[in-house]
Amino acid sequence: MPRRFLAVVALCLSVASLAAADGWLTDLDEAKKVALAEKKAILVDFTGSDWCSWCIRLKKEVFDQPEFAVASKKFVLVELDFPQKKKLAPEAKAKNDALAKKFNIEGFPTIMLLDAHGEPFAQTGYQAGGPAKYLEHLAELSKANTPAGRKAFVQNKADEARARVLGEELEKILDPLLAKKDLTAANGAITQFIKDKDLKGGARTTLEAGARIGSAQACKPGDHAATLKAIDEVIAAAGDWSGLDDLKKFRAQVVAAQAEDKPKK
Repeated sequence: MPRRFLAVVALCLSVASLAAADGWLTDLDEAKKVALAEKKAILVDFTGSDWCSWCIRLKKEVFDQPEFAVASKKFVLVELDFPQKKKLAPEAKAKNDALAKKFNIEGFPTIMLLDAHGEPFAQTGYQAGGPAKYLEHLAELSKANTPAGRKAFVQNKADEARARVLGEELEKILDPLLAKKDLTAANGAITQFIKDKDLKGGARTTLEAGARIGSAQACKPGDHAATLKAIDEVIAAAGDWSGLDDLKKFRAQVVAAQAEDKPKK
């Protein structure tokens, strides 16, 4: 076979490797080039395609549906796979692992929304309701694709990271108190820990929300009123915390569970 033809075949195989099925790319660098040229944002699906049940459901219920095809008008679609059964090419695996580390991916599926330069502005995951509802969800998240939105997203991720590290330290303090079901002592320990660490802003609220609600549920399992009290106290002091909407949604779920548990007359 002539050398020139071999070179052409190699190029074709290289280009083909950048694309997954149905218009999804598998290389973020290539996606950024397309996004810049077409003035689009980028949707990145961090997935475990052959083992993660929620990833498989999201793909089947949303991404594979014909109605979702319209998303390609606003987004360059990218699938970064982390399979367990099939094997990726070593170079692709290394690039995907590096991107998972860069974006602090902790679970699958994680959907990251990036601007055309690859800067993140929103993150989500599985959402029930099919393609139409998911498209509405993406449209709402896309409102954060602004300089202020991107800055807020980065700050929120930094707050989450700090809260996660300090949360492990706080957990060791709380464990013996939770074992005794001593909610008053646990709440006092949380307040003192926040004061000692001089936590402020989003990092403080993120840590406090998880610790207060978790302590209430551990000390008073099944007591929805105790959980709601913890939630309401966090909300009252949350200010413009980025996680406020999600916490309010969780509160609504607790209220609904409380109503279901009430004996019917």
